[in-house]
Amino acid sequence: MKPKLFGSSGIRGLANVEITTTLAQRVGAALATIHEGGSMVVGRDPRLTGPMLESALLSGLAAGGADALALGLVPTPVTAWMIRETGSDAGVEITASHNPPQYNGFKVFNGDGMSLTNREQLGLERILEEETYRLAPWDRVGGVEEADAVEPYADALGEALDVSFDGRVACDLFSGATCVTAPRVFEELSVPAEFINAVPDGRFPAGDPEPNAETLRRLGGYMRTRGISIGFGFDGDGDRMMPVGPGGAMVSPDRVLAAYAGYAVERSGGGVVVTHVGASMSVDDMVEAAGGRVVRTPVGDAFVTEAVAEHGAVFGGEPVGAWVFPEVHMCPDGVLSALKLLEALGETETTLEEFVGRAPTYPLGRAKLECPNALKGKAMAAISKRYADSVKGVREVSTVDGVRLELESGWALIRPSGTEPLIRVTVEGRSREDMEALMERAKGLVKKVLGGLK
Repeated sequence: MKPKLFGSSGIRGLANVEITTTLAQRVGAALATIHEGGSMVVGRDPRLTGPMLESALLSGLAAGGADALALGLVPTPVTAWMIRETGSDAGVEITASHNPPQYNGFKVFNGDGMSLTNREQLGLERILEEETYRLAPWDRVGGVEEADAVEPYADALGEALDVSFDGRVACDLFSGATCVTAPRVFEELSVPAEFINAVPDGRFPAGDPEPNAETLRRLGGYMRTRGISIGFGFDGDGDRMMPVGPGGAMVSPDRVLAAYAGYAVERSGGGVVVTHVGASMSVDDMVEAAGGRVVRTPVGDAFVTEAVAEHGAVFGGEPVGAWVFPEVHMCPDGVLSALKLLEALGETETTLEEFVGRAPTYPLGRAKLECPNALKGKAMAAISKRYADSVKGVREVSTVDGVRLELESGWALIRPSGTEPLIRVTVEGRSREDMEALMERAKGLVKKVLGGLK
């Protein structure tokens, strides 16, 4: 059973329309109910509606008898780290991550500083739906204490990392939550860095806080002007990073993930790496060559972190730049990821280009086919049963998120869109001819199934 309220990365929607103070208060009361009061950690990104939702969430927690540490403006990974650091029962970051400024939401974490598991999400939703809140007596309501988490977090990363990097780094902070941590942490690690869009602003004047090939052109231009060979862009709540190379262009997300995954396994002498069903098979190539194995999950960092814990993985990550380092903490962390990558470059004595160049690159294709929302369930059920009619030579099938077909020549992932009346097809081949042939077969499969349902 899937949660209704939670998406792949928390609860998210339009502020004051879907994400209201009423919902914030109810989420707080539900968390306090689950933990019979307990202790909580609350942080927020710089969105204009953050303080409003923060007040309501803290009110709901107090009503349920929970004591809260209010961190104010901090990145999501700082909130998650602080939960485990203080031994708290749970926590919430008020954020909509990379979404435009009119959005907001809640990322809810358990006592391990991990996104709630599917079972935990369902438990919270049940209380919200049934309104079975346990409110505290008047003399046992919770209290709120403000706390500084930036300094202890910077100190912790300073102790956990040993970065030896010869050169300067440039970072685009997108006016997001990393404005309060990135300069401090880079200074703590003695990494010379320059920052643009480094003043937090919930209007996101530099554009939507999502580091991608288009938005990182600004950072690339700055790097070329300053003669800087490596840079990083961070999303709005700071749980993702994307590297930029010496030419000022974004590095391939799949290849840098694969290269680091192989490095992590090699450094650990084996082990498991977790990624999702849509990541490149170059991850498998690099991990298996280093003596490890790959576990694949549905798309979403919550699924990745849950699997990292379940399998005792040495590393987990998604191509969007959400990387998990379980030896430090269990939340994707953009600033930590950037510094871990710099640490790897120092240890391997390679440039970013050389490091990423270790991972193979394969042709990738994407397509989308119209499918009414009401037919998606039947279509995917039929695809999972009838794939062999159209796609020959399938070695392995995964249905953890859509239908992923593994072949000797590549793979195809067929998934229903979560937001549009579409079925999406992603294909990767060992050659362009392999990719194009597999794409035609996968599209043919979807068309044949949809034709039979209409």
